[in-house]
Amino acid sequence: MFKPSYIEIAREKVAKGSFYLSHHAQMERGEERIRVDDIVAAISNGRELEPYPDDPRGESCLIVGQGLDYRWIHVLCGNFYEEDLLIITVYIPKPPKWEDPFTRRA
Repeated sequence: MFKPSYIEIAREKVAKGSFYLSHHAQMERGEERIRVDDIVAAISNGRELEPYPDDPRGESCLIVGQGLDYRWIHVLCGNFYEEDLLIITVYIPKPPKWEDPFTRRA
């Protein structure tokens, strides 16, 4: 049986406006000056970076994509099989945790 990828589900849900941001995502978004439109753009043009299918809190996936201002954004999503996608957190990937938007530092 075909199961769509996390990114496919996330794209479909944000296109319909079926998503919400956790309190943590709202706080991070404000600190990083990331607009909701940038989050939507990052999911729409992004790709799966780190899927977490066995997360004990529920399946989730880290998506990397560019906002409308061309900054690279990481978006951690969950609740793929619920009515609304949950945006768990958002941030701009940077050192010391990230070498670049696609490479986690060892």
